[in-house]
Amino acid sequence: MAEQRLEMEQRQQLRLSAQQIRFVRLLELNAPELDDAVEREMADNPALVSAEEETPVEAPAASVAWVPRRSMEAEDYSSATPDTSETLYDHLESQISELDLPENIDQIARYIVGTLDSNGYMTRTAQEISDDLAFGPGIMAGADEVNRALEVVRQLDPPGIAARDLRDTLEMQLLRQEPSEVRDNALRIIRHAFEAFTMKHRHRIISALKLTDRQADDALALILTMNPKPGAAYGNDPSDSSNIIVPDFILNNENGELTITLNNRIPELRIEQSFDQAMRTLENTPKGRRQKGSEFIVARYNDARDFIRIISQRQRTMMAVMSAILKIQEEYFRTEDVYTLKPMMLKNIAEVTGLDFSVISRATNNKYLQTPWGIFPMRFFFSDSKGDKGGGDSGESEGSDAATNRKIEAAISDLIAKEDKRHPLSDRQIGEQLAASGLDVSRRTIAKYRDRQGIPVARLRKEM
Repeated sequence: MAEQRLEMEQRQQLRLSAQQIRFVRLLELNAPELDDAVEREMADNPALVSAEEETPVEAPAASVAWVPRRSMEAEDYSSATPDTSETLYDHLESQISELDLPENIDQIARYIVGTLDSNGYMTRTAQEISDDLAFGPGIMAGADEVNRALEVVRQLDPPGIAARDLRDTLEMQLLRQEPSEVRDNALRIIRHAFEAFTMKHRHRIISALKLTDRQADDALALILTMNPKPGAAYGNDPSDSSNIIVPDFILNNENGELTITLNNRIPELRIEQSFDQAMRTLENTPKGRRQKGSEFIVARYNDARDFIRIISQRQRTMMAVMSAILKIQEEYFRTEDVYTLKPMMLKNIAEVTGLDFSVISRATNNKYLQTPWGIFPMRFFFSDSKGDKGGGDSGESEGSDAATNRKIEAAISDLIAKEDKRHPLSDRQIGEQLAASGLDVSRRTIAKYRDRQGIPVARLRKEM
């Protein structure tokens, strides 16, 4: 008889409350998305109304209201033509709906689709998605389940969707082709001579893979028919004016005074008058004597009250993060000079605001700031100190004169713009010129920053 044994195990597990999850979701929304979310909430909950829609009664001491900071009245984005074209998300989600998937895989697959960038690339790892699912929607999923769902998404159309990089998407698209000598040679090039392919070194491809000139030309021609951006064709009509960016913040400089305004159309929110009065009556009525339907009133009242509080918390958090950025990068906002941008990371904002890194990340991701000289993504103002060690975090103080990666990028771009195109500068030569101006940057770092700006290597910049 097998021995039976009772064992006890202690585990620590972080569980977020429903209000915390709701706050995180609202924090992730940009300005137009937040406006839509508030409108939906008001439509779904009769206890939540705009103060402008009714004459407010005498508010009880427990009432909650948030008075928003209004954006520039001249800005009106409501007249933009809605985008009726099918988006990449719609296209992929409709395909998922036709599959008979387990509920957890279906949910994860839909979430993965929502994380793809506009070109259809996968930008997050399985573990990062697993963490996001736990922290956001509250779905507990291991890396194995995420990978299973990812494989489902990668089988959808268009071919090459949810790839990690260019090499991955080209290989995925080639695998969808009918097997043939040309297809197989193209796969060999992608798998075993991709660097030579990207450098346009045809002779190296022929030598490495033992191909004839004809075989190489046919395989390369096939590769060039593949789509490097499989998701870009959906919902991205360049003639469609609805693709404009709506900033989340507006910065003004009036007579040297910098001011930040949250740019949204959220009205002052209140508890609807009849719900407010009914709730005060119920509070003075014993539960046993309450009339039928009182549970509905209590539930809707509490939902409306909590939503107003969460919206207020969200707006305070956004303003706190933006105010911290303004404080650290004040010199840039006064001079408009990219060279004055200081090294700034999430930890610097955390030191000023006391907020968690994940909160700051969500408050800045996919958010934009409008300045008198242009609209910038919030991430534009974040940059590491120069250097290759320690991930670029040198621990330098806020007031130091260290070069940021933005400053280095600008210097590299300036040198390349002024170079002799018949004899373009190599990364080593760029490094030498940067060193002469006081910027000690490695060749690897130069290549990284050059690539980030979409500037090709010297050989491809050469003009005959």
